[in-house]
Amino acid sequence: MKKKPTKDFAVDEGAKESPSLIYYQMAGKKRRAHGTWYRGESTNFHPMRDSLAEPDAVAKYVGAGWFPKDAFIDKNSYITAFGSCFAQEVTKYLKQNGYRVFGDDLNLEANIIRSGEGIVNSAAMLQQFQWAFELKRFGDDIWHLEDGEEASSSEEARMNIRRIFDKTDVFVFTLGLSEVWYDKEDGEVFWRAVPNRLFDEKRHGFKVMSVEENRSNLIELFKIIRKFRPEATVIFTLSPVPLAATFRPVSCITANSVSKASLRVAIDEVMREFATDANLFYFPSYEIVTSYLDDAMGVDLRHPRPETVDLIMQAFQNAFLIDG
Repeated sequence: MKKKPTKDFAVDEGAKESPSLIYYQMAGKKRRAHGTWYRGESTNFHPMRDSLAEPDAVAKYVGAGWFPKDAFIDKNSYITAFGSCFAQEVTKYLKQNGYRVFGDDLNLEANIIRSGEGIVNSAAMLQQFQWAFELKRFGDDIWHLEDGEEASSSEEARMNIRRIFDKTDVFVFTLGLSEVWYDKEDGEVFWRAVPNRLFDEKRHGFKVMSVEENRSNLIELFKIIRKFRPEATVIFTLSPVPLAATFRPVSCITANSVSKASLRVAIDEVMREFATDANLFYFPSYEIVTSYLDDAMGVDLRHPRPETVDLIMQAFQNAFLIDG
């Protein structure tokens, strides 16, 4: 289908200006916008298509207001990245570039290493910090590895996680989804779904975590880190990888929109609540994929193409890494 031309709101530099409009520069062109309404002290216009071709487009149009003033993570910093499967890409990239990232090569019995990919919701992330730092106990049947077997809740595993957290300078949390299964008896959330062999309709339930639930989990998680690791840097990011399937009786595409929106709003509310914390950041990997790139996903329309991951990690490197 032939695409019809659309407006880019560009005006000739020498054209007479109208008092009812405001004018601004973007991608080397003078643009116009409606001037009736007061626009506040900070107005960032949505980029035009030609704007995204600028070499610094990611930093200028996606990362503005979120990236640190200067990169600060060096190769002496200990980094712990876990969450959705996209966190695996972050870890892989950092390792390949010589950064100190906790991973499988440590050969430790630690859940965030052995099954970090399964800890994709805000409740599961919080559980690990409550367990490691506050000695909170959870039912043995809510933590499961990828093969459905129970993850270790031994004291050795807890202490290994505590040692990792105590040594971590930078925490990178990649949140994945809001759809969760939970235990009706105590309300605790599973990492993944419930293994077939254990499912009990009377005991196990499904829900979509609300913005407030996600927000509350992230705030408590952040407060625990600040209590026990007050100088550590915390970077939240939202995985661009959509749901593989939804357990709701609606299309997966629409369910994914809700799942991501709940997390994105919750993260934003946390960022605003702790806006004065100099060591708290949001990295917009989700927005880079969904709003900056046109063809970011592979044939399954779920996993980013290798070049997409490279672009995201290059943006992360430019923003945060000193020795990249």
